[in-house]
Amino acid sequence: MVKRIIIFVFAIIIGGTEFANAQDPEYSQFYANSLYLNPAFAGSVVCPRISLNYRNQWPALGSTFVNYNIAADGHVDFLQGGVGLNLLKDVQGEGAIETTNIDLMYSYTSRVHRNFAIKVGFQVSYIQRVLNWSDLVFPDMIDRLYGIIYNTLETKPTNLSEGYFDFSTGFLGYNTQKKYYFGFAVHHLSQPEESFMGNSSAVLPRKYTAHFGIEIPVFNRRFKRGDFSVSPNIMYQRQQDFEQINVGMYFSRKDFVAGVWMRQNLDLHYDAVIMLVGFVKDNLKFSYSYDLTISKMAKETLGAHEVTLSVLLPCRQKRKKWESIACPTF
Repeated sequence: MVKRIIIFVFAIIIGGTEFANAQDPEYSQFYANSLYLNPAFAGSVVCPRISLNYRNQWPALGSTFVNYNIAADGHVDFLQGGVGLNLLKDVQGEGAIETTNIDLMYSYTSRVHRNFAIKVGFQVSYIQRVLNWSDLVFPDMIDRLYGIIYNTLETKPTNLSEGYFDFSTGFLGYNTQKKYYFGFAVHHLSQPEESFMGNSSAVLPRKYTAHFGIEIPVFNRRFKRGDFSVSPNIMYQRQQDFEQINVGMYFSRKDFVAGVWMRQNLDLHYDAVIMLVGFVKDNLKFSYSYDLTISKMAKETLGAHEVTLSVLLPCRQKRKKWESIACPTF
């Protein structure tokens, strides 16, 4: 318990200085959280869609990093694109810092060719951060024999809650016949200040995301066309000095999906192997993934668990034939 508190408080203290910046929560099931990945994904399915996601990162340290996410989006004919709403609750240090994101997005769809289309997305966000000072335990409060018995000498911030607006944008291109897709997104264009200490140098740095994938049908004497497919994918993200690459593949067999990825950086420092299983029943989709940490932190963190539930709502036939993107939804 003491080890967990010290580690987290150290992160908070550093995060309040001018030498470090915050980092966005990350999801292993990045296509299951497509609105969080890239605002251009808003309305990428024809009928309205609602998705729920839960992620518990580093469970060996308790509920230290837990995220809750709910998203809804759909295509709107008269807007010639899609609209989306994404709500994120990020809880750090068992509630010591709580961040709530409300993201509204619109994506415009343009069919460049009969089989190729592009989507350009725009996002406006309101972010509220709360610091629960009374829940924090600093190292100078701890006695080796008797535990937490002292008062801290740390300075209490003048503002324990702050809110600000943020803006993001993204691009998406996809081929509905050959079923390949690629995109690029930039989050936090305004790089808002988010220090509780009023430090103008403590900003939320821009996050750059690039992703590519393709769906390849496999059919032979054993598999009929549409029964089995593989989908290799790659996703790259960079935020300040932090970068990661997810390289892997989905395997789809009728109603069941499995996937495996490697998460690393450009220096080939391997962080985790991500394993996923999912299934589809009518318009309901469920998936579970586990991050198997393979770095030096494996024993201290025990990876991460992530669960997603997605529901595709019924809708009337669109006046125009807008085809859904053939990218994975897990």
